[in-house]
Amino acid sequence: MNLIHRVGAINQLNEDTFLMTIEAPEIAATGKPGQFVNVKCGGTDAYLRRPFSLCRIDRERGTFDIGVQIRGRGTEALSRFCENNPIDIIGPLGNGFSLNREDRRIAVVGGGIGVFPLLQLLREHPASEKLTLLGFRNRNQVVLEQSFQKESNEIAIATDDGSYGARGFVTALLERKLEERPIDRVFICGPTPMMKHAVEICKAKSIPCEVSLEERMGCGIGACLVCACKVRLSDDWDYAHVCKDGPVFSGESVVFQE
Repeated sequence: MNLIHRVGAINQLNEDTFLMTIEAPEIAATGKPGQFVNVKCGGTDAYLRRPFSLCRIDRERGTFDIGVQIRGRGTEALSRFCENNPIDIIGPLGNGFSLNREDRRIAVVGGGIGVFPLLQLLREHPASEKLTLLGFRNRNQVVLEQSFQKESNEIAIATDDGSYGARGFVTALLERKLEERPIDRVFICGPTPMMKHAVEICKAKSIPCEVSLEERMGCGIGACLVCACKVRLSDDWDYAHVCKDGPVFSGESVVFQE
């Protein structure tokens, strides 16, 4: 599980976000949509590994992509990696999205860097109709639009400032699209307020949904207990751990804390 792999390529998506291709045949062979890897980023100040969702998997070539936005010391250190550099990775980890053949019409809702785990889901899900709804702060933050177009029957983009696509939040697109057509299941990943609102929209229409949570992690395997999140248990609640119980949960089960 803990192996030294190699960086295959790095492609800049915008000024602070890039796609890293990693040569790792074992992970590419077994990784599932919604799972993640824990990466040792290097650097003197980045001691803990950082979790990254599997964005795109090429099983034939034995590679997978992760999307990285530079946010702190760890991701900044990772941005200094070059092609052919060795990279230390644990994975694949966690539980992924459901791929139920009975769900013939699905929608994915992504916000910001939360779009990354949804791409491989679209590529592997057996649904015949796939709707993609993506939200970004502005035009400069839009990433992977053509890749999502390729895997979708329909795609719509919203930006907070209206500089690209529809003006406003991606949840407004979700509300409108659910009024227009039946959807069997919705998959959601992005900022917590967006996911909370999207889940509420789905619950109001009795549409099952799944969310991919993002939390800080120490170990990635359930030992350090850092990535706890609240989940509902009938009339009560308990703590689950994003790394081993998730990162994908039923939307109805998560107690969102903003």
